[in-house]
Amino acid sequence: MERFKWSVFCSHLLLVALGALSFYTFDRAYYGTTILLGMLIVALLIIVLKRQFSIYDVFMDFVESTRHRDFTRFYVTSKRDKTKRKIHEAFNQINATFKEISVSKELQYQYLNQIVNMLDTAIFTYYPDKDKVIWMNEAFRILFDIPYVGKFSSLKKRNNELFETISSLNIGQQHIEAVSSSKGKVKLLMQLSELQTQEGRCQIVVFQNVNEAIDETETRAWQKLLRVLTHEIMNSIAPISSLAETMSVQLERKQLTEDLEDIRVGVDTIKNRSEGLLKFAKSYRTINKIDKPQLQDIAVSEMFETIYQLLEPTFIQKNIEVDLILKPTRMRLHADANLIEQVLINLILNAMEAVKDAPSPYISISAIERSGRVQLSVTDNGVGMDTELMENIFTPFFTTRKSGSGVGLTLSKQIMLIHRGNILVESKLGKGSTFSLQF
Repeated sequence: MERFKWSVFCSHLLLVALGALSFYTFDRAYYGTTILLGMLIVALLIIVLKRQFSIYDVFMDFVESTRHRDFTRFYVTSKRDKTKRKIHEAFNQINATFKEISVSKELQYQYLNQIVNMLDTAIFTYYPDKDKVIWMNEAFRILFDIPYVGKFSSLKKRNNELFETISSLNIGQQHIEAVSSSKGKVKLLMQLSELQTQEGRCQIVVFQNVNEAIDETETRAWQKLLRVLTHEIMNSIAPISSLAETMSVQLERKQLTEDLEDIRVGVDTIKNRSEGLLKFAKSYRTINKIDKPQLQDIAVSEMFETIYQLLEPTFIQKNIEVDLILKPTRMRLHADANLIEQVLINLILNAMEAVKDAPSPYISISAIERSGRVQLSVTDNGVGMDTELMENIFTPFFTTRKSGSGVGLTLSKQIMLIHRGNILVESKLGKGSTFSLQF
């Protein structure tokens, strides 16, 4: 660079000297010499300007490539002009440094992107003031079945409930709400945070599915309670039932007076109620007896066929139209065949009860595989349920049927939980219900 400075200085000094000399020769009337000096000045000026313009072009080319973040440009360093070679070498070093920084940042971005996409927690980021979505991870796409949205307002068309929920969140506060997702209604723990970037105000929403955690916690609590109740009820009622039965047998052997007849009726009532309480207590044991499933590879089509053959006479008798749907048809499931069949049969029997007054009773039993996960569903066009009823149907011993024990759905949920899955319900009053088994 020092050489370039001296070269520029000497060139300008020479031009000044030649200019002064030409004025001198012109003043002395040496016109021939003046013309020669003028031509020499013009030639030297052209050489100086050409060199400076050439260097200026190199600088502008570098500035333009930098502006467009193009660091792949390579400048030839085999020039005879040492000054230009030095400039080219400097630009090549700068480009190499920028390229290294760019590659490093890209690798870091890909690394962080891969880590965040591996999380089960759904993340959604956007600019609220610009109506622009910045990024959403794979967990968010799967949870809400939204492959891509460019604008935050576009989310309203995809999932209006989710759009309204995000819009109502307060910064820094945690909020739990049941939201519609690809898995049906799930309880989500949501939190909104905000940060300031160069492009403006950025908001980050984190969604954590707490449905399974809540279900497991509730199940453990119910199991502890049921074990205590089972023990206490069985220990208290068993001797009463046994004594009442003994007294009833003895009274039957005797000729009863009117007073003894009243006693016998009372004893029989105690005996019947005791047996009812014992039967009720055994229902607790039914819920608690499931421990570990016997997992095996099941052909879903064969399981559906077995269940259909078992219930086909009832379908025909009650004039219920039934569809079996499998996508793909050769789907397989790793589960306890007996337990899953028990769950499906229970759901189908509930569906049959729900459609008994429907003008055209219909039940569909379907199996769909999405992203490597199997979902079995039982759908009916029966009476449906309201929100309050849906919140209580998995509670032990809750039932709306006179002859029901209230154990079936609780048992079904526990079976799904020990399979590391879940059972979800979607229903509209008067339009039917869908129970889905998520594996």
